[in-house]
Amino acid sequence: MRYSEFRRFDTRELEMIEPLRTLRLINYAAWIAERWADPAFKRACPYFEGERYWVEHLQTLQEQRVALDEPALRD
Repeated sequence: MRYSEFRRFDTRELEMIEPLRTLRLINYAAWIAERWADPAFKRACPYFEGERYWVEHLQTLQEQRVALDEPALRD
């Protein structure tokens, strides 16, 4: 079953999936960093200070770089 069976869908929007995913990844890390002085964020996101988080974050961004070079999904 395809989405287009329920609603009109502009397939050109599929080209935005990977750029928007990349932007979300970057914005999430920036959002935490901007609020890091708030003790609630340090309690809620203790992983943010850890090396493992940043190694994984950079690896994910490298994977996204490859995904950005791939052709967009098609309907």
